[in-house]
Amino acid sequence: MANTPQSKKRARQSERRNDINRARRSRIRTFLRKVEEAIASGDATAAKAALQAVQPELARGVTKGVMHKNTVARKMSRLSARVKSLSV
Repeated sequence: MANTPQSKKRARQSERRNDINRARRSRIRTFLRKVEEAIASGDATAAKAALQAVQPELARGVTKGVMHKNTVARKMSRLSARVKSLSV
């Protein structure tokens, strides 16, 4: 248990950050799920629109430190390749 005032403050801060980061990760997953569902349904226009919506969310996840840069790059690349294959 935190004893010093500094450690108590850090515990409060980390708890608050944890809630914010959890919400941000959940939001990103929701956007990713929409892309996956559009791809599964075979709707190229919906998949393209969903991909356009998820890209800034993923980039924001990187800048906020919720996700790693290379993880997001890999996800974006794989999703865009799958969406591109729908329209062909």
